[in-house]
Amino acid sequence: MKQFLYLIVFATMLVSTSCSNAKDNSGTKVEIKTDYGRMVFVLYDETPQHRDNFIKLAKDDFYDGLLFHRVIQGFMIQGGDPNSRDAVKGEVLGSGGLDYTVPAEFNKELINKRGALAAARKGNSDNPEKNSSACQFFIVQGEVMTNEELDDIEEQINSQTLYEAEMQIFKTHGDELAKLYDNNRMDELNIRMEELKKEVYDEYQKAGKMFKFTAQQREIYTSIGGYPSLDGEYTVFGEMVEGFDVLDKIAAVETDSRDRPLEDIKMKVRTSRR
Repeated sequence: MKQFLYLIVFATMLVSTSCSNAKDNSGTKVEIKTDYGRMVFVLYDETPQHRDNFIKLAKDDFYDGLLFHRVIQGFMIQGGDPNSRDAVKGEVLGSGGLDYTVPAEFNKELINKRGALAAARKGNSDNPEKNSSACQFFIVQGEVMTNEELDDIEEQINSQTLYEAEMQIFKTHGDELAKLYDNNRMDELNIRMEELKKEVYDEYQKAGKMFKFTAQQREIYTSIGGYPSLDGEYTVFGEMVEGFDVLDKIAAVETDSRDRPLEDIKMKVRTSRR
């Protein structure tokens, strides 16, 4: 399996193709210009707060001169840190932002496929609501997946979800479980914990809460590719419609030990309505 666990942890610090899987292209378009060429995106109306915030920053020329400061081939390219403007070579970037965040706008239909435009954010420990950075964003490059790899990701996501739910129900039944433990009734304690785990599993199954890729999502990830482990973790608010070759060129540049490109990659962002 392609080092998913490494990149998931690293992300939280976090093909030329037709548009047959793209959404309606009638919304606001965003053009990101670089020395490697231009990339064009459609912003989703389903994520209005992220859309409007990105449009405002672009119209204010906020992004002009900022860098793609973090690049990981096979994963994504990230930019939008205001501290990157005129940053000296080797300066550590990625912690800059504005004085507000944008509430998460998760939508199960908006996934981290190749070319997805998504908001960066702080990690879960400091940001349990998964609110987005007001300005930092990333563009997914990803890789083409196999169905077996997607099965593994489903299992990982569901295992984590169930574990968190189990911990909560154990807390709810804390007095009962503590009494069995204090009285050294370990067999009964283990049986009771297994009963509670089963209750959680049955509830999630009955309510349809178990994570599962749709047939369409599997088709996208096994043909176009992307980074599905990020689904439900970062708000996706747009998708690329032009410039996949530019994405690949930027993703392939040489970087330092902190994934900052050795040569600065500046951006200029403009918007237009079709």
